[in-house]
Amino acid sequence: MGWWEVNADTLANSRFVVSPLCETTASLMALERDSPAHPAERRWLDTHRAAYRERLAADPVTALLVRVALGRHRWIADFLTPVPSREGEAQGATEFHDELARIRETPADTAHADLQVAHRGPVPDLLLRPDLPERIADLLEWVWRETVADDWPRRRRVIEADVVARTGQLSRAGWAAALDDMHPEMRWLGGNRLQINTRAFPPRRLMGSQLLLVPVTPRVGWISTDRPDSHGAVHRNAVVYACSGTLAEPERAAAPEALTRLIGAGRASVLMLLDSPMSTTHLVAMTGQGLGSVGRHLKVLLDAGLLGRRRAGRSVLYYRTAVGDVLVRGRQDFPGRT
Repeated sequence: MGWWEVNADTLANSRFVVSPLCETTASLMALERDSPAHPAERRWLDTHRAAYRERLAADPVTALLVRVALGRHRWIADFLTPVPSREGEAQGATEFHDELARIRETPADTAHADLQVAHRGPVPDLLLRPDLPERIADLLEWVWRETVADDWPRRRRVIEADVVARTGQLSRAGWAAALDDMHPEMRWLGGNRLQINTRAFPPRRLMGSQLLLVPVTPRVGWISTDRPDSHGAVHRNAVVYACSGTLAEPERAAAPEALTRLIGAGRASVLMLLDSPMSTTHLVAMTGQGLGSVGRHLKVLLDAGLLGRRRAGRSVLYYRTAVGDVLVRGRQDFPGRT
């Protein structure tokens, strides 16, 4: 298996990062894969699939480049996935183009070497040209402009809400639980060992380097590492992971009709979402309701004893109480009822 040796200092220096470029790269992967992970992604693909295919049909070099760069063997060409460089700013288009410049500036020899690793052998003759970083950057810019940019404020709220929820998980259960939950193959093995995947790669030591955790809304993920410096040291590593299923899947179970009649549709939708703790920002992003409306619903539900709350850093997380759980589950919780 592939695992990293991660000490306490590395974890203490870890942070969550919001990256428009990672979100765009993940969207490119979703377009290329064309296998929706949930109904919301299916709608998004239905909206953009034809334009994406038309874009590649007009540029066969870039079409082949994408297929090779994304790797037939579950290995992505490294120059396509740089470690985010401006932690936590997430200012949208400005940061996206700053990050994208790093891909554009990749030396041609480096890009070719990365493609050979992803392809597990010599790349096709059509890709033996010096403009490959520029071509993939142009495609990413198209994906950003046509499929992500207009929706970026909503996506950013969803991503930030995921960070808040995971920060709360850290406070409750520690790093082991938080890391285990990010990817099916990721596990905390103990003894400073973090399993990254189940492939037979040699272990790597991350002692003294920074670990960045980067959520994206498409159901994809990958590992990024800085290139070694002149002394062979790697200073930053990133785990790009899909937001939790609840966040990535806006279609959720509808509130029971009886619950809606009892407390109202707005409060019922808030109560239904709180299977796990969420912040007000998180709930606003998930429900589409305004901040004021969500705040009023939370106050009523708190006063009724259906919710509790606790602080996680600078955020307040809300969660369903046992009474709230009974109300959501309804009749099935009462003995003798059918």
